[in-house]
Amino acid sequence: MRIDKVLSNLGYGSRKEVKKLLKDGAVIVNGEFIKDAKQHVNPKKDLITFNGEEIQYREFIYLMMNKPPGVISATEDSHEETVIDLLEAEDLVFEPFPVGRLDKDTEGLLLLTNDGQLSHRLLSPKQHVPKTYFAVIEGEVTEQDIVSFKQGVTLDDGYKTKPGELVIVKSGLTSDIELTITEGKFHQVKRMFLAVGKRVVYLKRISMGPLQLDETLELGEYRELTDEEIDLLQNL
Repeated sequence: MRIDKVLSNLGYGSRKEVKKLLKDGAVIVNGEFIKDAKQHVNPKKDLITFNGEEIQYREFIYLMMNKPPGVISATEDSHEETVIDLLEAEDLVFEPFPVGRLDKDTEGLLLLTNDGQLSHRLLSPKQHVPKTYFAVIEGEVTEQDIVSFKQGVTLDDGYKTKPGELVIVKSGLTSDIELTITEGKFHQVKRMFLAVGKRVVYLKRISMGPLQLDETLELGEYRELTDEEIDLLQNL
């Protein structure tokens, strides 16, 4: 990889700014000053220092966000605030994108990464990656709803969903539930409850595959995944 690309990817500046830094003698590779921006290096094997400090290169970034309501799961939008707008500049240089979508008014676990292969695996219908949601439902959720969801319900467009695992946390005039599904149709959780005559008034994703939402994250906050969490996703 070209040395200017390595440095710009790590947030040391634009290609133009990095070019100047190289000319100023700020970069040493394997003990030799590198001043040519086109010089190719192996960031995984070569010892690269910037102003005397060793550079730790990495190709991928993995972020867990507690998505707030009112923000859309997209990389850019001309009218709405996106989850990318919530990231710090040092993370933006990796050009992460959301893995899947949460509705604008839905909160909770959102994974952002620039690892396209991992994203594809997590979203592939063939993988049946389970996603669990906590929801508040207007109306009483019953044992019959559990049976209906287990059999799959027919949505407003005639599509019959794959089985969903519904757990009633609290039942009454409003009910608290947890629902695990393995597909991601548009507004699926809301439409599944509409299919049984009920309405979702609050929705939060709490897990995706083996990844659990870090409840210490405030709405809009995010952190990097731990090595253990990355391994769990990679080994799905």
